[in-house]
Amino acid sequence: MPESYGATLQEITAYLRGARIRSVLAANSIVIEAYWKIGNLILTRQQESGWGAKVIDRLAADLKTEFPDMSGLTARNLLSMKIFAREFPDGPIAKQPVSQLPWGHIIRLMQTVKDSGIRDFYIRETLAHGWSRAVLEIQIRNQLHLRSGRAQNNFVLTMPPTDSDLATQVFKDPYLFDFLGTADPRREAEVEQALVDHIQKFLLELGTGFAFVGRQVCLEVGDDEFLVDLLFYHLKLRRYVVVELKARAFTPGDVGQLNLYLSAVDDLLRHADDQPTIGLLLCRSRNKLVAEYALRGLDQSIAVAEWQTRLTDSLPDNLRGSLPTIEEIEAELSVEIANEEEES
Repeated sequence: MPESYGATLQEITAYLRGARIRSVLAANSIVIEAYWKIGNLILTRQQESGWGAKVIDRLAADLKTEFPDMSGLTARNLLSMKIFAREFPDGPIAKQPVSQLPWGHIIRLMQTVKDSGIRDFYIRETLAHGWSRAVLEIQIRNQLHLRSGRAQNNFVLTMPPTDSDLATQVFKDPYLFDFLGTADPRREAEVEQALVDHIQKFLLELGTGFAFVGRQVCLEVGDDEFLVDLLFYHLKLRRYVVVELKARAFTPGDVGQLNLYLSAVDDLLRHADDQPTIGLLLCRSRNKLVAEYALRGLDQSIAVAEWQTRLTDSLPDNLRGSLPTIEEIEAELSVEIANEEEES
């Protein structure tokens, strides 16, 4: 063993004993801080003394002897701790948002998101919405960071600044309805029924805060009846959200129809404590300039976005086929660990 090994083992052992006293590493922030410090020590020793996989194996075995009832001290996990310290080099780690995530979430982020800025986005969103690891993986796979807050809207002109900023972040573009399969629905009714049949996945794609009110909600205006495709209530915005679906390209007349629905919902359903209703128009495609002109001058708040059954439908031609698959990205960390294990 290298000369520095004995002192390093003692340093890690002493730190773990101290951390164990503090609730036996029960608090997540203490666990993450411990893992980062261990990883930072290993990273430093590898740089200074050329530690290889055999030293890590020995370290894992000795730590397991010292702490037989403590999980997470395998050689593979120690290497993950080293990568954690390398990927998040700025200490103290306890003051960084990532320290509030469970270790399993951090592992998945390091495996699947290599860009630090994009990784920070998913850390913030996970903490804000309390995503499970499975939900986090879905959002990464569906590239939420490319779609969040991208829906075309007139919120700046129709809402106070604080409300418009929040509402903008609620809506995305495009919406991904991959759970509908590869079929290409031609009628709005087919899309509506499919979304209701998959309401849990639909709500996940809409985002946190949406509560489903109903489909084909009847609004009586004078002697006429109008049917709202889908009606939601957003708990944070404190507003009804009318969702109109089109299985075709956007037309300016769609805005007029939705504008009528918003006015009717405000008069017929809105409570005195509710904020004015928002409209979300989902189309298969749209001309952005035409949509901009159609929204200009309206008093009602409306967002226009596309919906797709495959995310690649919305990517520029020069990016299609150039993005790695989720399996390819996920494999990078495993390859790195495997290479570490082969070193002597």
